[in-house]
Amino acid sequence: MTDAILQSPDLSLAADSNRVLNYKRDPQNYITQLFGPQFPAIKNGFFNVHVSKGIIVQPHWHTNVTEMVIVISGEVVTSVFNPFTQKLMTYCLKPGQVSLFPKGWFHWIICESDHAHILTVFDQPTPDIVYGSDFLRSIPKEVMQRAYCINEEDYAKAVAPIRESVILGPPPGCFQNTMGVQQAIYTGPYA
Repeated sequence: MTDAILQSPDLSLAADSNRVLNYKRDPQNYITQLFGPQFPAIKNGFFNVHVSKGIIVQPHWHTNVTEMVIVISGEVVTSVFNPFTQKLMTYCLKPGQVSLFPKGWFHWIICESDHAHILTVFDQPTPDIVYGSDFLRSIPKEVMQRAYCINEEDYAKAVAPIRESVILGPPPGCFQNTMGVQQAIYTGPYA
């Protein structure tokens, strides 16, 4: 078996995974990446995810990859929906612990500590990502009413704040603490 990349005279077997910023919510919550375009010799790919308490890697799924989450520092909760058992599988992870999201399974990650760092490693050099935010805002209110008997106007109002892909949430300014209860309040465009 011949691998043209490994035979290249320009071969490099090292790269800096901090050079390419994939997404930045704020200085404490951001994602960098290392995939095939940045490092041709890599046969997988990964995100460096830096998050703080209360931040969620939004619900999503991958059409072409299985994802492994490795906690480097901090604590996170991973959840994945098993389409075969119709049950949610949730794991509380600390440094050195791992969870897996099979290809096509809906999942998310919630940060439970400040300054958490996780790696999400994929079994292919570049993942396809379908964000729940895009899916929700794209479903016509009439379809939700017909499929689930959800009031059309209630659904339209509920998804109105989702104007673009949400990657790390909640959006800044979304929560307001009222009498000890967290309430979602949309206060402007997503950052």
